[in-house]
Amino acid sequence: MTPLEYVKQRKIVAIVRGLPKEYMVRLGHAFEEGGIGLMEVTYNQLAPETWKDTANAIEAIEKEFGDRLLVGAGTVITPEQVSMTYNAGGHYLVTPTTQPDIIRMGKALGLGMYPGAMTPSEILAAYEAGADAVKVFPVTSLGVSYIKAVRGPLSHIPLMAVGVNEKNAADFMKAGCVGLGVGGNLVNKEWIQNGEWDKITALAKEFMKAVNE
Repeated sequence: MTPLEYVKQRKIVAIVRGLPKEYMVRLGHAFEEGGIGLMEVTYNQLAPETWKDTANAIEAIEKEFGDRLLVGAGTVITPEQVSMTYNAGGHYLVTPTTQPDIIRMGKALGLGMYPGAMTPSEILAAYEAGADAVKVFPVTSLGVSYIKAVRGPLSHIPLMAVGVNEKNAADFMKAGCVGLGVGGNLVNKEWIQNGEWDKITALAKEFMKAVNE
């Protein structure tokens, strides 16, 4: 299955940022039980000393789940992060920006590429550089109407929306997105610290119901 086919089938990418790595595998089980099949672990650009921990978390998730819960890295902007993710067994990269050199490097390693872009020009540039799908960012500021407008002239480019919630997820899918990136309550730190994994699983099921309607 190609990276794009996987997103189209599973639809939701759970975005995890700022969590200690010891929570990651247990969190992955909560996602899997809720029907989510993609997990993105983000790099913290302000703290390069944590990048190794991020890569270690990606490796642990890959070893635990394989293609049952496909893991990749988010907030990737440097060649070093591309290499670290690849060496850790990550399957795809999500970026906040359109960097053709990073896209090409990821594709050369066989990784799925979901770069971030906002304007139609950036979206086209990302796709022409080899993106499997383009993450429209920041979509929460632009709204569903922006996705619909961009889909007009650029209907051949698969788009993803990031930062949506369980209430508007279905609207973004109906607007033509192939998949959605979700953080927020899906990775509620209070629930995680309290071991309330059932709440995360229940919310994951809500998201999956919304996008599969």
